[in-house]
Amino acid sequence: MPQTLEKIDVSPEERFLTAFRANDGTTLNGSNARLSDIRQDAIQQFEALGFPERKAEAYKYTNIQKVLQRNYTLQLAGADAPVTEEEIEPFLVPDMDAHLLVLVNGRFRDDLSDIGDLPEGVIVTGFAKAVAEHASLVEKHFAQYASYEDDAFIALNTAFTQDGAFVYVPKSVALEKPVHIVSVVKAEGDVMLQPRYLFIAEENAQVKIVQTGRAISDTHTFTNAVVESYAGRHAHLDHYEIQDEGPKAATHLSTKSYQQPESVVRTNAFTFSGELVRNNLRLLPDGEHCESHLYGLVLGNGAMHVDNHTEVDHAKPDCFSSELYKHLVDDQSTAVFNGRVLVRQDSQRINAYQSNDSLVLSEEADIYTKPELEIYADDVECSHGATTGTLDEEAIFYLRSRGLTYAQARALLLVAFARDVLDNVQIEPLEQMLDRYVTDRFGLKGG
Repeated sequence: MPQTLEKIDVSPEERFLTAFRANDGTTLNGSNARLSDIRQDAIQQFEALGFPERKAEAYKYTNIQKVLQRNYTLQLAGADAPVTEEEIEPFLVPDMDAHLLVLVNGRFRDDLSDIGDLPEGVIVTGFAKAVAEHASLVEKHFAQYASYEDDAFIALNTAFTQDGAFVYVPKSVALEKPVHIVSVVKAEGDVMLQPRYLFIAEENAQVKIVQTGRAISDTHTFTNAVVESYAGRHAHLDHYEIQDEGPKAATHLSTKSYQQPESVVRTNAFTFSGELVRNNLRLLPDGEHCESHLYGLVLGNGAMHVDNHTEVDHAKPDCFSSELYKHLVDDQSTAVFNGRVLVRQDSQRINAYQSNDSLVLSEEADIYTKPELEIYADDVECSHGATTGTLDEEAIFYLRSRGLTYAQARALLLVAFARDVLDNVQIEPLEQMLDRYVTDRFGLKGG
């Protein structure tokens, strides 16, 4: 049965601890002893840490506590929600031939998925199924890159992990078609989900993964998700996250990526809706000659609150990283960006570039930005920059002098601003879909 977090006179932390104790040894124990031990350790860490409050520097501008107070139902067991292929269809990427993996309320649905033929050795399946059928692979990588020692949300997800998605590409295999993970929420009441994602690209492997989050029902949701990815030597791993679950969706996403020498990792985050969205992204290029690319686009409207915290930890020399995040905030929306680049003492000859540009489109919208460079080596080339402003009225005047209306000129400039990020999408049908979404959002039909 689904477990409800009873809203009594106790802290949110105590309600989760009570739910864990009530289900440990039954719903949560599973059949893998190693993962069970990790769960126990994680819940102890969660109890010691507690949820961050506004006084914590990392959450200074984001009150995560306000979305934790609701009486959520935890989807720990119970029947699958009745979702049809017709309901999934609108969330697919037109003309993108992909290995489709569908999650409903955080659970793998084989009947809705269309994974298709895979090259020998490639695995695309649900996380729970991977634990049952590929235990050694899961045990080797699970909880190795997303540390729960100092992060309450990762600890909580690790303790409650049941299902999610698992992608494995073996040595020297290039997966030609992308993997498209469609995660939908359909529930009658407020629900909390804690899916786990584990992506592994072995030496010389190549894979592109697209994640799409959407909501079918009109309820408050809180998704505490963790993504762990591993890129072996010479591997290429592209990850796209599209967050568009609606105005009642709260999300806390922790993405942790580990890179072996000469690997290339690209991350792309697109946030189009949500009540409160917090994205924590950390890339660890732990080998020489790695490339790490981070791209993000936020379209804020209504009362949206979006907080992107990124970190590139250059642990080894001769690596390159680039980062471009753009925000467009309108109405009463708020965007927060904190981008940190760490260059360790022995990590010489690092090239690292970071840029964060924001447009504030209304007097009630807010943007807080804090780029950081923390450098302990002396032979490096690193830079960062942040700009915040409004639309250039001279540019609008110029476009209007060429026959455009004010609305057309404004839309054209906004779309051009966003396309700097969209141009880095490596999957053409996905880029076209995102471009159409942005042009439609700003009223530039057929742009």
